[in-house]
Amino acid sequence: MTWTSLVIPLVVCLIFAYALCKKVDIFSVFTIGAKQGAQTTFDIFPSLIFLVVCIGMIKSSGLLDFICYLISPIANAFNIPTEVVPLSIIRPISGSGALAIFEQTLKDYGADSTIGRIASVMQGSTETTFYTIAVYFGACKIKNTRHTLWCALFADFVGFVMSVISVSITFKT
Repeated sequence: MTWTSLVIPLVVCLIFAYALCKKVDIFSVFTIGAKQGAQTTFDIFPSLIFLVVCIGMIKSSGLLDFICYLISPIANAFNIPTEVVPLSIIRPISGSGALAIFEQTLKDYGADSTIGRIASVMQGSTETTFYTIAVYFGACKIKNTRHTLWCALFADFVGFVMSVISVSITFKT
């Protein structure tokens, strides 16, 4: 057993000790927090269901392949391999969908291939933008996302391009 396995229990004990020193009713605070967490879950549940249904429709209808075909010229202009275009499309929408595409990419091309490395960096350096906006803005009851979506999608795009550049520089491909 290492000292790192004691960090979380130690933090929990420190929180309990602090609460006892401040004479906080730990049980009632915990139940209030659990109730608020459950309410937040119910508030964001419709958004999550919508995202899951959309991903299923996109993948099973062949729309993903069609979108990849349309985006391929843009990807080629930025030297993004067409093999990772499906990952770059699904990643902002769904983490689990992107993970499935990522795993398939690694099976098809290998983890040490240029494609596998680019996919790995893309997977680790970009965000599930739509999911994050749906969850966090939904939890805060924010209806107007203003410029958030476009800025976040631009950041994802930069992450995709920089994945290719960083792998190319690091591994001299």
